[in-house]
Amino acid sequence: MEEIYLDNSATTHPYPEVIDFMSTILDKSYGNPSSLHRKGVEAEELIEEARRRIAAFFSGREEEIIFTSGGTEANNLAIKGAALRNRKRGNHLITSQVEHPSVLNCFRYLEKEEGFRVDYLPVDSKGSVDPDQLKKALQKDTILISIMHVNNEIGTIQPLKEIGPLIKAANPAAMFHVDAVQSFTRIPLEIKAWQADLISCSAHKIHGPRGAGCLWVRKGTLLQPLLHGGGQEKELRPGTENTAALAGFGLAARLTGESRQRKTALTGSLKMAFYETLKNSEVSFEVNGPLPEEGAVHIINLSFPGLPSEVLLHALEKRGIYASSGSACHSRRPEPSHILQALNLDSRRLQSALRFSFSFNNSEQEVKLAARNTAGTVQELKAFL
Repeated sequence: MEEIYLDNSATTHPYPEVIDFMSTILDKSYGNPSSLHRKGVEAEELIEEARRRIAAFFSGREEEIIFTSGGTEANNLAIKGAALRNRKRGNHLITSQVEHPSVLNCFRYLEKEEGFRVDYLPVDSKGSVDPDQLKKALQKDTILISIMHVNNEIGTIQPLKEIGPLIKAANPAAMFHVDAVQSFTRIPLEIKAWQADLISCSAHKIHGPRGAGCLWVRKGTLLQPLLHGGGQEKELRPGTENTAALAGFGLAARLTGESRQRKTALTGSLKMAFYETLKNSEVSFEVNGPLPEEGAVHIINLSFPGLPSEVLLHALEKRGIYASSGSACHSRRPEPSHILQALNLDSRRLQSALRFSFSFNNSEQEVKLAARNTAGTVQELKAFL
């Protein structure tokens, strides 16, 4: 049975080159990057080469790249680190209702345990934040705003080029954090246009390894470290570096960045081929969030009213098709997605939603086959339910 992997928002298959590169490093370049001998220097050089490759997506500012264990740690360092380090300037924070759990749970912690005031902005039916509502929420003591670039479940692209300048015009001292985990290397990071201060990224979303990520920290932005140790990563992320994973992250970024426009166009065409094939079937479904042509090129969220998403998910798995019933960070929980709830969907759509997410490694043939098999599976299940 052919396997068709359409869960690339959860994680991606690493490039063969990344797997080989990391294997060689684990075997040959195993020195501690902090050691002064040749093995240590060799490991340190691999990390710095990775930093240069990542920095190429941030206008080449290597000194502003802080390596982490992934997007979750990068978000925690950005949000908790900024809020706690700068709380003397203010006690008010802003985010949206549709952020990733690693962002929302940071704000909930700061609200409940540290006494910050937090505004959670609502979104429209497509999952987009209204810049005017954000402007109204800004206060004199607002010190941090966090709005994601691309939503991980429905693919909404937030209007950051409106939001960032709005924030800085109203309160120049307020820090702006962007979770770019789903967009890094897929969509250009328009740092100047966004006027961002902090941007989070992750390796395993771009065909790199799990266990590696980074936080871009604009020069002059002050953070409180979450960990204390030997002083690595400018004392913001101490601990012996994972040389192989970070080097793999750097290589994955370079490979994904090569022919980026072609890969982006290909991924978008695959998503549309899946959608159009499904639309031409006799199965009824509804799109959650932005229209397919409006959202991120790799994500589409669909509801099949009358079919529980978990039932459909496992039925598709038996056909070799891998999709998702929500964010991989909480998809094992039975409650509906907080992102879909924020769209004010009715219960039938909430309970029957699946996310399909694509990669340039997919082929047109397999995504069309997946769409036909999805339609067939829905018809079969509805005959029994």
